[in-house]
Amino acid sequence: MPRLLSALLTSLAAAALAVGAAFGIVALLNATPEQPNVPLISYETATPRK
Repeated sequence: MPRLLSALLTSLAAAALAVGAAFGIVALLNATPEQPNVPLISYETATPRK
């Protein structure tokens, strides 16, 4: 019985650690600043020559 209890507690601890790591990774990814959406190259429309 003690082996079963220790196996159960170990698996619960591992599951809690995995869930905590997943939430931590998501929080880190959401904490990155928004990147500016500025194009490196812009093509301006030219006026036709007469």
